[in-house]
Amino acid sequence: MMIMLGECCYFSVTKPRSFCSNSDSCSRFFSLAINGHRRTKRVQCLLRSCELLDFHQELIPYELAWSLQKDIVKKKKSQIENEGDCNDTLIVLQHPSVFTLGTASSNNNLNFDIKNPPFDIHRTERGGEVTYHGPGQLVMYPIINLRKHKMDLHWYLRTLEEVVIRVLSSTFSIQASRMEGLTGVWVGNEKVAAIGIRVNQWITYHGLALNVTTDLSPFKWIVPCGIHGRQVGSIKGLLKEAQSSCNDPDTAYLHHLDDDSLIHITHKSLIEEFSKVFQLEYHHKTIYVPMLCESKGK
Repeated sequence: MMIMLGECCYFSVTKPRSFCSNSDSCSRFFSLAINGHRRTKRVQCLLRSCELLDFHQELIPYELAWSLQKDIVKKKKSQIENEGDCNDTLIVLQHPSVFTLGTASSNNNLNFDIKNPPFDIHRTERGGEVTYHGPGQLVMYPIINLRKHKMDLHWYLRTLEEVVIRVLSSTFSIQASRMEGLTGVWVGNEKVAAIGIRVNQWITYHGLALNVTTDLSPFKWIVPCGIHGRQVGSIKGLLKEAQSSCNDPDTAYLHHLDDDSLIHITHKSLIEEFSKVFQLEYHHKTIYVPMLCESKGK
Protein backbone atom coordinates (compact mmCIF):
# COMPACT_ATOMS: atom_id res chain seq x y z
CA MET A 1 0.00 0.00 0.00
CA MET A 2 1.32 3.43 -0.92
CA ILE A 3 -0.19 6.71 0.25
CA MET A 4 0.85 10.28 -0.44
CA LEU A 5 -0.49 13.29 1.40
CA GLY A 6 -0.02 17.03 1.63
CA GLU A 7 -1.47 19.77 -0.50
CA CYS A 8 1.97 21.31 -0.38
CA CYS A 9 4.93 19.72 -1.87
CA TYR A 10 5.78 18.58 1.34
CA PHE A 11 3.29 18.29 4.31
CA SER A 12 -10.56 15.17 14.54
CA VAL A 13 -6.90 16.62 15.87
CA THR A 14 -5.41 13.99 18.16
CA LYS A 15 -3.31 15.18 21.06
CA PRO A 16 0.22 13.67 20.95
CA ARG A 17 1.20 11.25 23.65
CA SER A 18 3.25 12.40 26.61
CA PHE A 19 7.02 12.03 26.68
CA CYS A 20 9.20 10.15 29.13
CA SER A 21 12.79 11.28 29.42
CA ASN A 22 14.74 8.21 30.56
CA SER A 23 16.77 6.20 28.08
CA ASP A 24 14.95 2.85 27.92
CA SER A 25 11.78 3.36 29.84
CA CYS A 26 10.43 5.65 32.49
CA SER A 27 7.97 5.78 35.30
CA ARG A 28 5.47 8.56 35.63
CA PHE A 29 3.43 9.18 38.73
CA PHE A 30 -0.16 10.30 38.83
CA SER A 31 -1.82 11.29 42.09
CA LEU A 32 -5.42 10.21 42.42
CA ALA A 33 -7.83 11.47 45.07
CA ILE A 34 -10.01 8.55 46.12
CA ASN A 35 -12.41 8.98 49.04
CA GLY A 36 -10.36 11.87 50.34
CA HIS A 37 -7.11 9.88 50.27
CA ARG A 38 -4.38 10.51 47.75
CA ARG A 39 -2.89 7.52 46.00
CA THR A 40 -0.03 7.46 43.57
CA LYS A 41 0.00 5.23 40.51
CA ARG A 42 3.14 4.37 38.59
CA VAL A 43 2.67 4.27 34.82
CA GLN A 44 5.33 2.71 32.64
CA CYS A 45 5.98 3.96 29.11
CA LEU A 46 8.62 2.80 26.66
CA LEU A 47 10.65 4.87 24.24
CA ARG A 48 11.22 3.61 20.72
CA SER A 49 14.74 3.68 19.36
CA CYS A 50 15.36 6.27 16.63
CA GLU A 51 18.46 6.54 14.49
CA LEU A 52 19.38 10.23 14.04
CA LEU A 53 21.21 11.25 10.87
CA ASP A 54 22.06 14.87 11.58
CA PHE A 55 23.30 16.94 8.63
CA HIS A 56 21.69 20.20 9.75
CA GLN A 57 24.89 22.19 9.17
CA GLU A 58 25.29 20.76 5.68
CA LEU A 59 23.69 21.57 2.34
CA ILE A 60 22.73 18.12 1.04
CA PRO A 61 21.66 17.97 -2.63
CA TYR A 62 17.99 17.09 -2.86
CA GLU A 63 18.45 14.06 -5.10
CA LEU A 64 21.03 12.66 -2.66
CA ALA A 65 18.70 12.95 0.34
CA TRP A 66 15.80 11.58 -1.71
CA SER A 67 17.82 8.52 -2.71
CA LEU A 68 18.97 8.00 0.89
CA GLN A 69 15.37 8.03 2.12
CA LYS A 70 14.28 5.43 -0.43
CA ASP A 71 17.23 3.19 0.48
CA ILE A 72 16.32 3.38 4.17
CA VAL A 73 12.65 2.64 3.47
CA LYS A 74 13.66 -0.43 1.47
CA LYS A 75 15.86 -1.70 4.31
CA LYS A 76 13.14 -1.12 6.89
CA LYS A 77 10.57 -3.03 4.85
CA SER A 78 12.98 -5.95 4.62
CA GLN A 79 13.73 -5.76 8.36
CA ILE A 80 10.02 -5.79 9.20
CA GLU A 81 9.48 -8.79 6.94
CA ASN A 82 12.32 -10.70 8.61
CA GLU A 83 12.09 -9.47 12.21
CA GLY A 84 8.62 -8.01 12.60
CA ASP A 85 9.78 -4.45 13.42
CA CYS A 86 12.44 -1.86 12.67
CA ASN A 87 13.97 1.15 14.36
CA ASP A 88 12.76 4.58 13.37
CA THR A 89 15.04 7.06 11.59
CA LEU A 90 15.11 10.85 11.51
CA ILE A 91 17.16 12.78 8.93
CA VAL A 92 17.75 16.49 9.54
CA LEU A 93 19.42 18.70 6.93
CA GLN A 94 19.35 21.73 4.68
CA HIS A 95 19.20 21.71 0.88
CA PRO A 96 20.78 23.94 -1.75
CA SER A 97 18.17 25.93 -3.65
CA VAL A 98 15.76 23.56 -5.39
CA PHE A 99 12.12 23.32 -6.42
CA THR A 100 10.26 20.07 -5.85
CA LEU A 101 6.96 18.93 -7.33
CA GLY A 102 4.51 16.35 -6.06
CA THR A 103 2.65 13.86 -8.20
CA ALA A 104 -0.33 16.21 -8.42
CA SER A 105 1.68 19.36 -9.15
CA SER A 106 0.46 21.63 -11.92
CA ASN A 107 2.76 23.69 -14.11
CA ASN A 108 0.23 26.50 -13.68
CA ASN A 109 1.77 27.09 -10.25
CA LEU A 110 5.20 27.79 -11.77
CA ASN A 111 6.06 31.38 -12.62
CA PHE A 112 8.87 30.31 -14.93
CA ASP A 113 9.47 28.16 -17.99
CA ILE A 114 9.87 24.60 -16.70
CA LYS A 115 12.46 24.02 -19.45
CA ASN A 116 14.56 26.86 -18.04
CA PRO A 117 14.08 26.87 -14.24
CA PRO A 118 16.00 29.31 -12.02
CA PHE A 119 17.06 26.34 -9.83
CA ASP A 120 17.11 22.57 -10.13
CA ILE A 121 13.64 21.07 -10.17
CA HIS A 122 12.56 17.54 -9.20
CA ARG A 123 9.23 15.81 -9.57
CA THR A 124 8.86 13.42 -6.66
CA GLU A 125 6.51 10.61 -5.66
CA ARG A 126 5.11 12.54 -2.71
CA GLY A 127 1.69 14.11 -2.88
CA GLY A 128 1.01 17.78 -3.18
CA GLU A 129 2.11 20.85 -5.07
CA VAL A 130 5.30 22.79 -5.70
CA THR A 131 7.57 24.17 -2.99
CA TYR A 132 11.05 25.59 -2.57
CA HIS A 133 13.92 24.32 -0.42
CA GLY A 134 17.04 26.33 0.26
CA PRO A 135 19.71 27.37 2.75
CA GLY A 136 18.35 28.52 6.09
CA GLN A 137 15.43 26.07 5.95
CA LEU A 138 15.59 23.08 8.29
CA VAL A 139 14.18 19.93 6.74
CA MET A 140 13.20 16.85 8.73
CA TYR A 141 12.61 13.51 7.03
CA PRO A 142 11.12 11.04 9.55
CA ILE A 143 11.24 7.45 8.33
CA ILE A 144 9.13 5.72 10.94
CA ASN A 145 7.01 2.61 11.25
CA LEU A 146 3.48 3.85 11.90
CA ARG A 147 2.43 0.34 12.91
CA LYS A 148 4.29 1.00 16.17
CA HIS A 149 2.95 4.54 16.62
CA LYS A 150 -0.53 4.94 15.21
CA MET A 151 -1.84 3.70 11.87
CA ASP A 152 -3.64 6.96 11.17
CA LEU A 153 -2.29 9.33 8.54
CA HIS A 154 -4.25 12.32 9.77
CA TRP A 155 -2.83 11.75 13.25
CA TYR A 156 0.65 11.65 11.75
CA LEU A 157 0.20 14.92 9.84
CA ARG A 158 -1.31 16.69 12.82
CA THR A 159 1.50 15.40 15.04
CA LEU A 160 4.17 16.74 12.68
CA GLU A 161 2.40 20.09 12.85
CA GLU A 162 2.38 19.83 16.64
CA VAL A 163 6.18 19.45 16.68
CA VAL A 164 6.62 22.77 14.87
CA ILE A 165 3.94 24.55 16.92
CA ARG A 166 5.72 23.49 20.12
CA VAL A 167 9.09 24.66 18.81
CA LEU A 168 7.78 28.10 17.92
CA SER A 169 5.98 28.50 21.24
CA SER A 170 8.57 27.08 23.65
CA THR A 171 11.70 28.51 22.03
CA PHE A 172 10.56 31.76 20.41
CA SER A 173 7.26 32.65 22.13
CA ILE A 174 5.66 32.67 18.67
CA GLN A 175 2.04 31.55 18.70
CA ALA A 176 1.51 29.40 15.61
CA SER A 177 -1.53 27.44 14.55
CA ARG A 178 -3.08 25.13 12.01
CA MET A 179 -5.39 26.45 9.31
CA GLU A 180 -8.61 24.55 8.68
CA GLY A 181 -8.55 22.61 5.44
CA LEU A 182 -4.82 23.16 4.88
CA THR A 183 -1.72 21.26 5.96
CA GLY A 184 1.23 22.99 7.58
CA VAL A 185 1.93 25.54 10.31
CA TRP A 186 0.90 29.18 10.12
CA VAL A 187 1.55 32.41 11.99
CA GLY A 188 -1.25 34.71 10.99
CA ASN A 189 -1.40 34.66 7.18
CA GLU A 190 2.17 33.42 6.81
CA LYS A 191 3.04 29.76 6.33
CA VAL A 192 6.28 28.97 8.13
CA ALA A 193 6.34 25.18 7.80
CA ALA A 194 5.24 22.96 4.92
CA ILE A 195 4.50 19.27 5.32
CA GLY A 196 4.07 16.52 2.76
CA ILE A 197 4.58 12.78 3.08
CA ARG A 198 4.71 9.48 1.28
CA VAL A 199 3.80 6.26 3.09
CA ASN A 200 4.83 2.84 1.82
CA GLN A 201 3.46 -0.13 3.79
CA TRP A 202 3.08 2.18 6.81
CA ILE A 203 6.69 3.38 6.54
CA THR A 204 6.81 7.16 6.21
CA TYR A 205 9.24 9.31 4.27
CA HIS A 206 9.52 12.89 3.01
CA GLY A 207 8.42 15.17 5.86
CA LEU A 208 8.50 18.81 6.92
CA ALA A 209 10.41 21.98 6.11
CA LEU A 210 10.63 24.93 8.52
CA ASN A 211 11.78 28.33 7.30
CA VAL A 212 14.29 29.64 9.83
CA THR A 213 16.62 32.15 8.14
CA THR A 214 15.52 31.31 4.61
CA ASP A 215 15.73 33.85 1.81
CA LEU A 216 12.06 33.92 0.85
CA SER A 217 12.48 35.61 -2.53
CA PRO A 218 12.64 32.30 -4.51
CA PHE A 219 9.07 31.57 -3.41
CA LYS A 220 8.04 34.34 -5.83
CA TRP A 221 8.88 31.98 -8.68
CA ILE A 222 6.03 29.67 -7.64
CA VAL A 223 2.58 29.56 -6.07
CA PRO A 224 3.78 27.86 -2.85
CA CYS A 225 1.87 24.65 -2.26
CA GLY A 226 -0.63 25.82 -4.87
CA ILE A 227 -2.26 28.13 -2.30
CA HIS A 228 -3.20 31.56 -3.65
CA GLY A 229 -3.56 34.63 -1.46
CA ARG A 230 -1.30 33.43 1.34
CA GLN A 231 2.19 34.50 2.33
CA VAL A 232 5.33 32.56 3.29
CA GLY A 233 7.18 33.50 6.45
CA SER A 234 10.29 32.59 8.43
CA ILE A 235 11.31 32.57 12.08
CA LYS A 236 13.89 35.27 11.39
CA GLY A 237 11.28 37.49 9.76
CA LEU A 238 8.76 36.97 12.54
CA LEU A 239 11.34 37.82 15.20
CA LYS A 240 12.27 40.98 13.30
CA GLU A 241 8.61 42.02 13.12
CA ALA A 242 8.20 41.43 16.85
CA GLN A 243 11.41 43.18 17.87
CA SER A 244 9.90 46.66 18.26
CA SER A 245 7.07 45.45 20.48
CA CYS A 246 8.94 42.82 22.48
CA ASN A 247 8.99 43.47 26.21
CA ASP A 248 9.92 39.96 27.32
CA PRO A 249 13.45 39.92 28.80
CA ASP A 250 13.59 36.14 28.50
CA THR A 251 13.38 36.26 24.69
CA ALA A 252 14.90 39.66 23.92
CA TYR A 253 18.28 38.06 23.08
CA LEU A 254 16.69 36.11 20.20
CA HIS A 255 16.31 39.31 18.18
CA HIS A 256 20.09 39.78 18.08
CA LEU A 257 21.16 36.27 17.05
CA ASP A 258 23.08 35.74 13.82
CA ASP A 259 21.78 33.25 11.28
CA ASP A 260 24.01 30.36 12.39
CA SER A 261 22.92 30.73 16.01
CA LEU A 262 19.27 30.89 15.01
CA ILE A 263 19.63 27.70 12.99
CA HIS A 264 21.39 26.00 15.91
CA ILE A 265 18.71 26.93 18.46
CA THR A 266 15.88 25.92 16.13
CA HIS A 267 17.54 22.61 15.29
CA LYS A 268 18.04 21.75 18.95
CA SER A 269 14.40 22.52 19.72
CA LEU A 270 13.11 20.59 16.69
CA ILE A 271 14.82 17.33 17.53
CA GLU A 272 13.89 17.69 21.21
CA GLU A 273 10.20 18.31 20.51
CA PHE A 274 10.11 15.55 17.89
CA SER A 275 11.44 13.04 20.42
CA LYS A 276 8.89 14.17 23.01
CA VAL A 277 5.89 14.02 20.72
CA PHE A 278 6.79 10.66 19.17
CA GLN A 279 8.32 9.19 22.37
CA LEU A 280 11.71 8.41 20.87
CA GLU A 281 15.23 7.86 22.15
CA TYR A 282 17.91 8.96 19.69
CA HIS A 283 20.97 7.01 18.65
CA HIS A 284 23.27 9.15 16.57
CA LYS A 285 24.61 7.63 13.39
CA THR A 286 27.50 9.30 11.62
CA ILE A 287 27.69 9.31 7.85
CA TYR A 288 30.32 11.59 6.37
CA VAL A 289 28.92 13.63 3.52
CA PRO A 290 31.80 12.87 1.07
CA MET A 291 31.26 9.14 1.67
CA LEU A 292 27.51 9.57 1.20
CA CYS A 293 28.05 11.40 -2.08
CA GLU A 294 30.52 8.74 -3.23
CA SER A 295 28.11 5.90 -2.39
CA LYS A 296 25.42 7.59 -4.50
CA GLY A 297 27.81 8.46 -7.32
CA LYS A 298 27.43 12.21 -6.78
